Amino acid sequence: MPASSSPHVVPLPLSMEAAVDPEEAFVASLASCHMLWFLSIAAKQGFVVDVYRDAAIGTMGKNGQGKLAITTITLYPEIRFGGVNQPGDGQIIAMHHEAHEECFIASSVKTDVRCEPLLGKR
Repeated sequence: MPASSSPHVVPLPLSMEAAVDPEEAFVASLASCHMLWFLSIAAKQGFVVDVYRDAAIGTMGKNGQGKLAITTITLYPEIRFGGVNQPGDGQIIAMHHEAHEECFIASSVKTDVRCEPLLGKR
């Protein structure tokens, strides 16, 4: 898989627009892992997910050792449920907490991973 800095950070032609930015891929992989766990947990509880969107954001800064790192990733999932079995906000928060606890990638990194679900839009 070709990799390059994002053209948003390193202008063309010094970057490749079609290549994958490693930092963006890291944020996307963590958000995808969380989503897959959430979908699995929701299905086991009898909920039908019609739409799952996430506008995850990674923040770079200096870590405890003074090195530049992705210090925080914040997930902003928005889920729309179908069917008659609709979870309440507390159930949604609990499913996100469980998804975070089960996510292999979140368990593998030092990055502070936060989840701020957009509630009340179901």
